[in-house]
Amino acid sequence: MQGENLTSWSFFFLEGFSRYPKLEIVLFIFSLLMYLITLLGNSILILITVVDSRLQTPMYLFLGNLSFMDICYTSASIPTLLVNLLSSQKTIVFSGCAVQMYLSLAMGSTECVLLAVMAYDRYVAICSPLRYPVIMNRQVCVQMATISWVTGSLTALLETSFALRIPRCGNLIDHFTCEILAVLKLACTRSLLMDTVMLVISVLLLPIPMLLICISYVFILSTILRISSAEGRNKAFSTCGAHLTVVILISSAEGRNKAFSTCGAHLTVVILYYGAALSMYLKPSSSGSQEIDKIISLLYGVLTPMLNPIIYSLRNKEVKDAVKKVLGKMYLQQTQEHL
Repeated sequence: MQGENLTSWSFFFLEGFSRYPKLEIVLFIFSLLMYLITLLGNSILILITVVDSRLQTPMYLFLGNLSFMDICYTSASIPTLLVNLLSSQKTIVFSGCAVQMYLSLAMGSTECVLLAVMAYDRYVAICSPLRYPVIMNRQVCVQMATISWVTGSLTALLETSFALRIPRCGNLIDHFTCEILAVLKLACTRSLLMDTVMLVISVLLLPIPMLLICISYVFILSTILRISSAEGRNKAFSTCGAHLTVVILISSAEGRNKAFSTCGAHLTVVILYYGAALSMYLKPSSSGSQEIDKIISLLYGVLTPMLNPIIYSLRNKEVKDAVKKVLGKMYLQQTQEHL
């Protein structure tokens, strides 16, 4: 089939983890559990940010977007993975592959920008608390969220359109989804234009946002350390809003350690997501094993979306109170209906 164009085929074969049949059932169970947890955790977060007026703040606006994004991101690839792990015929139609590739790229790119926007929001809240309501008003927040979505959607459209136009000499994708790098390995010849587009977009969406996040956290931690009095800590606590409910700034060393621990948890998710993506998209195309790439894809495609609501929100007292309030209302409604 050398030299034959991709348009000759109406479907692709997905290699997935076919070389490890005993591992497939284990991966199916873990992937299914993590997918269900991702759907549940992110859906709960979206629900309470809509129905609870106390959570209609800039931080929860961004977190709501992040949760919706994580649901779309995992739903674009995990159902296909689950089906193929149990199926002997691991195939996907051409149109399905194109949609999957676009949605995965769009959601992943949007999340890269949104994580940087959220870091800026926390920087303003903690480092300039008095100006926070002015700087991060609702109109600005909506605009920043919109920019994140537009940036991710347009860059994904550009990458997908270039990737699908390149002539290919096969239809066996050595991956469990239509991941763009795996699809590009089917190309008959290397495309300098495609390589340049991928490199430029990867640099703009990966190391630059991650650098901005790290700089924001340096200023945040520096500001926390400079708050010496209990009164100053309490003022920072009350002014910075819901985010600081997970950062207990008390006068003891234990309080500082807890604040650092919470920031560390947030940075863990950021490093996990960006680190995995950087190792995928900014490494030489000839280096590394495809099996390792599959594991890395599972890491930032399944694990990170599951951890996001836990680390960013579900450990937050305000979120817990809101969940209890919503569940309480639902229980009362059901009780009244039965009566």
